[in-house]
Amino acid sequence: MGRPTQWLSLLLFLLLPGPLPVAGMEDAAFPHLGESSQPPPRACPPRCSCPRVDTVDCDGLDLRVFPDNITRAAQHLSLQNNQLQELPYNELSRLSGLRTLNLHNNLISSEGLPDEAFESLTQLQHIYVAHNKNNLISKVPRGALSRQTQLRELYLQHNQLTDSGLDATTFSKLHSLEYLDLSHNQLTTVPAGLPRTLAILHLGRNRIRQVEAARLHGARGLRYLLLQHNQLGTSGLPAGALRPLRGLHTLHLYGNGLDRVPLALPRRLRALVLPHNHVATLGARDLAATPGLMELNLAYNRLTSARVHHRAFRRLRTLRSLDLAGNQLTRLPMGLPTGLHTLRLQRNQLRMLEPEPLTGLDQLQELSLAHNRLRVGDIGPGTWHELQALQVRHRLVSHTLPRASPSPCLHCHIPNILVSWS
Repeated sequence: MGRPTQWLSLLLFLLLPGPLPVAGMEDAAFPHLGESSQPPPRACPPRCSCPRVDTVDCDGLDLRVFPDNITRAAQHLSLQNNQLQELPYNELSRLSGLRTLNLHNNLISSEGLPDEAFESLTQLQHIYVAHNKNNLISKVPRGALSRQTQLRELYLQHNQLTDSGLDATTFSKLHSLEYLDLSHNQLTTVPAGLPRTLAILHLGRNRIRQVEAARLHGARGLRYLLLQHNQLGTSGLPAGALRPLRGLHTLHLYGNGLDRVPLALPRRLRALVLPHNHVATLGARDLAATPGLMELNLAYNRLTSARVHHRAFRRLRTLRSLDLAGNQLTRLPMGLPTGLHTLRLQRNQLRMLEPEPLTGLDQLQELSLAHNRLRVGDIGPGTWHELQALQVRHRLVSHTLPRASPSPCLHCHIPNILVSWS
């Protein structure tokens, strides 16, 4: 009888429920009632948003201290519109995977930017540090950007950068840089050591007096050069200074003191923007070096009809837009390119319109003649005959002249044109 009793006892032992769990002895890996099996939310700095594992957005939170719990996986970090005064090296060095760093509109000064600030950020492609500490960044520490070989865009506008604040090595190691904005600073020369990959260089609103060809040799890939509102005078852009830039597409020289169109410009130039200078003469060969121009803006200079050569535009066969507004022209220039789509001549001293200068302009779509000295009787017969494509014509008569009634034949052969009078 003893053996069956032992078997019964063993069977009962196996069928009975196990012992009650003791507090603190639960299996932490096993989901319990009321708990989720999803992983815990990833860390994100307080008040910031982290829409993706690689993105941290702390925009406009009035932060005074750099966040200390940014995930190492961050590739895009926005800290713009805050009150940050410095960048702690220890925190930045953790974020070696950053590709975009936006520090726009903070209070960071040169003292708050340690020499090694970006040393470990070797994957950076875009960095924005404009509008800081009342625009007091006056230098980029030597070697601060030497390891950012992946950087594609760099924004340093609206600061107080001087020539001594940059050296020949500041940008030379940025072998992927395509866009560099140094506008609204205090530079007097074009920075040295520009990389070959640079496509857009914005130097507007500095104090540059002269452009030296030697400073541009490294930037042979440059396509857009913006030099508006500098101090380029008569000798500010010597002949051939831009010759190294063989692929230059657009040149902005708005608001300087140039007294003539720069000579020996790159042959492939497509847009030359030169308004608000002192250009008084346009010679027969001044534009001969740029036969591929599509846009030429010489508005608000000092051109007179007597000093615009009748062959000044003869080689510009691809020109589509010509702006001569705000000069002192008394008659339409001769030899206008037949492919023009837009011709702006408002605010001159035009006293007559004759058909000869407009002959062959059958692609012209916009003709602006407002605020001149034209009266109805000053428009010769047949003037509009060949302008079949014309769509927009601004007011023809200046408000300083007596009101007149439109001539019945003024708009002959010009369909869909609104003729308005002052």
